[in-house]
Amino acid sequence: MAAVVAAAVTTLPTVSSTPSSLTNPKLSSFFILPSSSSSLSYPSLFLNRWNHFLAVTSRGSASQSTRIEAASAVADADIDIDTEEESAASQPSTKPKTGKAALPLKRDRGRSKRFLEIQKLRESKKEYDVPTAVSLLKQMSNTRFVESVEAHFRLNIDPKYNDQQLRATVNLPKGTGQTVRVAVLTQGGVFIALVTIGEKVDEAKNAGADIVGGEDLIEQIKGGFMDFDKLIASPDMMPKVASLGKLLGPRGLMPNPKAGTVTADIPLAIQEFKKGKVEYRVDKTGIVHLPFGKANFPEEDLIVNFMAAVRSVEVNKPPGAKGVYWKSAHICSSMGPSLKLNIREMLDYKAPTPA
Repeated sequence: MAAVVAAAVTTLPTVSSTPSSLTNPKLSSFFILPSSSSSLSYPSLFLNRWNHFLAVTSRGSASQSTRIEAASAVADADIDIDTEEESAASQPSTKPKTGKAALPLKRDRGRSKRFLEIQKLRESKKEYDVPTAVSLLKQMSNTRFVESVEAHFRLNIDPKYNDQQLRATVNLPKGTGQTVRVAVLTQGGVFIALVTIGEKVDEAKNAGADIVGGEDLIEQIKGGFMDFDKLIASPDMMPKVASLGKLLGPRGLMPNPKAGTVTADIPLAIQEFKKGKVEYRVDKTGIVHLPFGKANFPEEDLIVNFMAAVRSVEVNKPPGAKGVYWKSAHICSSMGPSLKLNIREMLDYKAPTPA
């Protein structure tokens, strides 16, 4: 290319007639025109400048490529360092985990050794039939005290709607295994442990009530007296009992007609709660928690009580419940793991007739 340019430049005029293209201000910074006393001609001057331009351009390209290579080398070094750190982090620690820290499930790491041992008796994702689940439940109840047996039903209802609330009672044929202290509020009586006054008070005491009283008992409850498990009131006492709502409501002791604790037939209500009548209600998540006996009950008695609870929840289905009513059902002891039940088999199961 330089030869072609040189050949073209040889036709340029002498110094005395300088071409206008070489006097262009855009080219004046690159081409320095020789003076009249200079020994250089236009071709040799142009070739010298062209070679200088090529040398400067090559140095700039070389320095740029050098910078690019240096930057890529630094990036490669960073990648190598990151890769080494990731590989070091992914490598297992030299000290293996032992004991509860080695358990795969985090929730099991806080369990007791007894719980972890009895948990091996069940299959966590298996759905059991009622007799098998009750038999396993009794095997897993090995504490030093007699555990309660509980049922937990998840239902397809939302209790924030009035037509989807569930609150009822069930009479367990074999009892609860617990001693229930019953207090009765009725007219004509005062809180006297051994001596009672009034006809209704006598009926309540004869039926097995532990505490019987009227306005005096209301005053004692306001003072903090809560030594009872159930509070039954006659309808004529409800206007006075209303003042106890803030004290009894959070404890689940407020008399309510749906729970069978507001009734005119006080002796019958006392006998039912003494024999094993249980109140239940759905919580805000749509689950019913219901005790149905003790772990030392015979398997047949536990099955009878459990099926009575299932039938009660089924019969008292809220009118606003839509679609599939039963979502899941579990049973467990108070200190043991839960056992999931097969819903279809549970609903179709025929419990033995209680003696």
